[in-house]
Amino acid sequence: MPEILKTVLDLISQFAILGGGLWLLWGAIVLGGGLRDHNGPQIQTGVWQIVGGGLILAAAGLFKTLTVGW
Repeated sequence: MPEILKTVLDLISQFAILGGGLWLLWGAIVLGGGLRDHNGPQIQTGVWQIVGGGLILAAAGLFKTLTVGW
């Protein structure tokens, strides 16, 4: 049972890392578009998406270090 749970936790953390990376990348694209157009709200949205992506990556990395104690 612990092997299955460890596999599931690893799979979830991999999906979270992938999702956080994509969210961060999309935030960088939005930020770049906002800087190009001098659009303040778009710049703010891009920055917060980058921050959110970084937090998702950090949480996924922390989640990956969890151990299952049976």
